Amino acid sequence: MNRTYELMFIVRPDMAEEDQDKLISTLENAVTSSSGQVKSVERMGNGVWLTLCANFHDGIYVLLTVEGGGPLIHELERRLRVTEPVIKFLTVRIDEEQEASG
Repeated sequence: MNRTYELMFIVRPDMAEEDQDKLISTLENAVTSSSGQVKSVERMGNGVWLTLCANFHDGIYVLLTVEGGGPLIHELERRLRVTEPVIKFLTVRIDEEQEASG
């Protein structure tokens, strides 16, 4: 059963835009090769957070909305975990929220 997830990740502020494009493309390919669907990709730009994270005070935020199963989400999180410029990531299942409000 496919579910909808938002996957927010933060990359280092000095990551080149072409490297960001490659990372996003790699994640999109992982989704489609697992019979998932990328609903949207939103680059939210630079942001600053209060806690010091891996010696960075700010980063570039990217929000991916994807539809797929649990194994797909585990694979995306694994890829983000081993990608050096990724500082933090968070995955939230949103289809339950959409059903409750709909």
